[in-house]
Amino acid sequence: MKTVLRVLLLLVVAAIPSSVLAQATPSAGRPFLNPMFTDNMVLQRGQSVPVWGWTTPGASVTVSVAGKSATATAGTDGEWTAKLPPLPIGGPYTLTVSGPQTVALNNVLVGDVWVCSGQSNMEFGVGNLLNPNEEIAAADYPQIRLFKVNKPKMSDPQTAQTMLSPQATVSGTSAWEVCTPDNLRTDGDWGGFTAVGYFFGRDLYQDLHVPIGLIHTSWGGTPAQAWTSAQALQKMPDFRPRVAQMEAVREAGGPGTSESLAQRTTAWYRQNDPGSTSGLGWADPAMEDSAWKTMTLPGYFQQAGDPELAHINGVVWFRRTFDVPADAAGKDMVLHFLADDNDTTWVNGTRVGATEGANRPRAYTLAASLLKPTGNVIAIRVLDTGGNGGIYGDPASLALMVADGPTVPLAGPWRYKLGVDLAKTTPLPVQVNLDQNSPTVLYNGMVNPLIPFGIKGAIWYQGESNAGQAYQYRTLLPTMIGDWRGRWREGRFPFLIVQLAGFTDPPAQPGDDPSGWAELREAQWLTAKNTPNTGIATAIDIGDPKDIHPKNKQEVGRRLALVAWAQVYHEKVEDYGPVYRSMTVEGNAIRLRFDHTGGGLVTQGGGPPAGFAVAGSDRKWAWADARIDGDTVVVSSPQVPRPVAVRYAWAAGPLGNLAGRDGLPMFPFRTDNWPGVTVNNK
Repeated sequence: MKTVLRVLLLLVVAAIPSSVLAQATPSAGRPFLNPMFTDNMVLQRGQSVPVWGWTTPGASVTVSVAGKSATATAGTDGEWTAKLPPLPIGGPYTLTVSGPQTVALNNVLVGDVWVCSGQSNMEFGVGNLLNPNEEIAAADYPQIRLFKVNKPKMSDPQTAQTMLSPQATVSGTSAWEVCTPDNLRTDGDWGGFTAVGYFFGRDLYQDLHVPIGLIHTSWGGTPAQAWTSAQALQKMPDFRPRVAQMEAVREAGGPGTSESLAQRTTAWYRQNDPGSTSGLGWADPAMEDSAWKTMTLPGYFQQAGDPELAHINGVVWFRRTFDVPADAAGKDMVLHFLADDNDTTWVNGTRVGATEGANRPRAYTLAASLLKPTGNVIAIRVLDTGGNGGIYGDPASLALMVADGPTVPLAGPWRYKLGVDLAKTTPLPVQVNLDQNSPTVLYNGMVNPLIPFGIKGAIWYQGESNAGQAYQYRTLLPTMIGDWRGRWREGRFPFLIVQLAGFTDPPAQPGDDPSGWAELREAQWLTAKNTPNTGIATAIDIGDPKDIHPKNKQEVGRRLALVAWAQVYHEKVEDYGPVYRSMTVEGNAIRLRFDHTGGGLVTQGGGPPAGFAVAGSDRKWAWADARIDGDTVVVSSPQVPRPVAVRYAWAAGPLGNLAGRDGLPMFPFRTDNWPGVTVNNK
């Protein structure tokens, strides 16, 4: 009886048409049509339009829309891609996909599609504006369409593990929506669809009168390396070890390890760093260090003027001696300093502390029993994994302190020696805690699934999470842009950057920004200047010192649209505010010249120009008096009789108030190019 039933079942299956079987199982669970393609979508005008999905290997699929069609054959992996010829602008059209399945998509438009990506200031929704109700009520634009990429659930270990590999489709269910007040308000996280993206798209539509599609893919607090593929990051020495570690985790099937990170790190130092190979090594107070070089601390070792360290990421050792003041005898002392990235610290051969991560103040207690009246030896091993590194900060931050007692300053000359260059070591052990900040994961889960959907270009608002590694960002951001362009295979599509807005109160000291935001803005500017078909809009003047998420996103979107009109659509509009061009020393003053003045220089809100600092060859900065003279600015300070360099708006929250007559603000800049400082913004 069982045999008869089995035969009957086989006969029934054989009678089912092959198209129905293919519909039930297109290709390893992947959809017949990629979920990027839904009702209400916008397809890119003026170029070949790829449409793709998965089905039975060898099956033929035909795509038709607006009188155009294309046919594809599924490969051995089941994937098919049909490339439509350029389509007529407008719509609405119906797109039909026929083959083993038939799908019809309605209300399809043809226009320009822009990807909107970055961290929280791009994710910032329209519901968080100062006037959200007014803006949302007016958001009735049937020709603008919105697509929100869902965030993968990185808190789920299984999902996080899959993000180690490029994904074929976006997480969850997403669909294109018509821009209406309700859809703009509710779509996405954090108060609605991206405000910057919406205002950019709205302003483009109002000028171009062609359909606009906006693909929103962003995640607050994430660094640029999370949005870059593993293959691209492997070309950067700073990231090669971490990418190798993540690749090992992917191949192993999970982040677990039989050894603790501390054990693996200790073994790595023993294997790679000559100062750590045996015993106390270079932490031994009896070791002879008179042949070591000397540098002044605090200060990044790449900027110390030593060519050996100028481009190093790796291990550098520092040593110096100190005496205990008589009125501190018999008391515990606390060693204070800042290190970038990681330190391990010994005093008189005893390890007193270790900390991972920059921007974490060190405070290590030195027991009175550990100290001698004279000749105490401090040894600090610093590991820098990217960008600038060393013992940095204000001179007062490097000191020994006694409760209710004296302070022993430690700023000044320290002996130092290079341990090892990371480029010459085995991969550095890392704790692979997979989250949205991990390198490559957001590229894998929130960018790769979009490729090769036809786009006009991308807008990018990100950088706050990379401000501590601004010099690294000079390479990282262009690497990411090139990565995206290479994978989309649409040539050097436009990529427009938002330069970080002002944040925190203006500095008391001129010409300095310990937070790194000024250098990050410079890295963004250099990327736009040196990377073809890349533009930038500054938000320096519309920040909020108390809020890292300033609410005037309307102006950010408008400025991005100005850059697009000028550089992408080739309209005759001024897209940039004043840009520093050159300087001339004139006695005790410096004359600065600019491009993009918009017909002349003005100050925002009236009053004299603010935000300029000058320095002489001693590198000591002083606030400058400034005056506008035609299209130039003349700066000077009685504290600097022989100025050689100028900085403008050089702080996280700067004082600058210069603009062109069209109202666009002057871009921050610096003219100094001293040893260890690479400046190329002229």
